[in-house]
Amino acid sequence: MKSLEDLKRLQQQVKAKTSLRHAAGTQVIVGMGTCGIAAGAREVMSAILNEIAKRNLEDVTVRQTGCIGMCEKEVLVDVVRVGQPRITYGRVTAENVPTIVAEHVVNGRIVEELVVAKIEE
Repeated sequence: MKSLEDLKRLQQQVKAKTSLRHAAGTQVIVGMGTCGIAAGAREVMSAILNEIAKRNLEDVTVRQTGCIGMCEKEVLVDVVRVGQPRITYGRVTAENVPTIVAEHVVNGRIVEELVVAKIEE
């Protein structure tokens, strides 16, 4: 990078990539605070990554977050689909992951028996 124009071009490229990341696809967010990890969040995160890879889902972003204050309901997993409420699943185990991915992430059907919160955005 040697000029102000190079910097502006780089800024536009990063902005375009960032907006694409936030506007497209489904996000899966795993609570990885100490309470989540103690409850099995690492195993749930691994199961999510494996299930997404197994299904070759390219429009899904998996992220982690810290404690959100519902420690008694860990492991918490949020699924955010474009144009739909943010759904928080609680007491998720690695065994629940294939169901959540197949039903909600792929087909858009909420797994009601695991829901602890719905947030309209």
